[in-house]
Amino acid sequence: MRAGKNQMNLKEVIALITLLDDPDETIYTQVKERFIMLGPPAIPHLETAWENSFDMLMQKRIEGIIHNINFEALNKALRNWAEHEQEDLFKGMCILARYQYPDLDENKLKKQLQQIKQDVWLEIHDDLTGLEKVKIINHILFEVHQFSGNITNYHAPQNSFLNVVLETKKGNPVMLSVVYALVCKELNIPVYGVNLPQHFVLAYVNDFANLYDTNHKTLSDNILFYINPFSKGLIFNQGDIDSFLKQLNIEPENKYYLPCSNLEIMKRMLHNLVYSYEKLGYVEKVNELKSLLKNI
Repeated sequence: MRAGKNQMNLKEVIALITLLDDPDETIYTQVKERFIMLGPPAIPHLETAWENSFDMLMQKRIEGIIHNINFEALNKALRNWAEHEQEDLFKGMCILARYQYPDLDENKLKKQLQQIKQDVWLEIHDDLTGLEKVKIINHILFEVHQFSGNITNYHAPQNSFLNVVLETKKGNPVMLSVVYALVCKELNIPVYGVNLPQHFVLAYVNDFANLYDTNHKTLSDNILFYINPFSKGLIFNQGDIDSFLKQLNIEPENKYYLPCSNLEIMKRMLHNLVYSYEKLGYVEKVNELKSLLKNI
């Protein structure tokens, strides 16, 4: 029975592919919707059909269908991550990167992060203070591995994709902070993202238990210091955030001083990508990313 069902599905896929060059848009819409329902298993068949076709309309339609299938799968994965797995920041960043890079090799990214972690681990030991540990991380990330802020192309979409940032060693404040935080997590160093307006930094947490039982005026008891990965790990304090907010004419609120959730990091990344693609005039991508934002 099982083999028969698979064979029937394959026959259906072949039949659907033969309809892809039909000039009738209604038929194409029905075929597209059916392929989206069949999901990722249909993609290899569609790719083969694309390779064997010399019809530009058919190729364009196949590309559109594959994109729609991947987008639906990504939408579902992102919703599932937001509801059940948001503690896993690495997984969330991989899901986001698949928006632009569907064939992403997750293991390659793990190995790249593992190499950075290993380089830090060789230099670090438990007797060091938080400040001393962070200075070692800064040395490894920004001098040995030469990560830096992408100042010349600040709003480029690639600054928001983990695979590209690990490859090029350049990123925006959020993604550089993500790389930094992921390395710290592997080493059990209490460093977490802080969602500042028009910026993103990290906090080295001293006392997590009492972190949210206080107002920002006594944060110094619970947060040792802040780190700015976009400025090569510059270390600063609460007073600097006070000054920064004052410059922007923004009233101080706890959320500008305290660690944010991984879900907030994801939303910030999506907002950044919406802005990046808006600047480039990619209307379809903007609409897709806005729909992802609404669903989490």
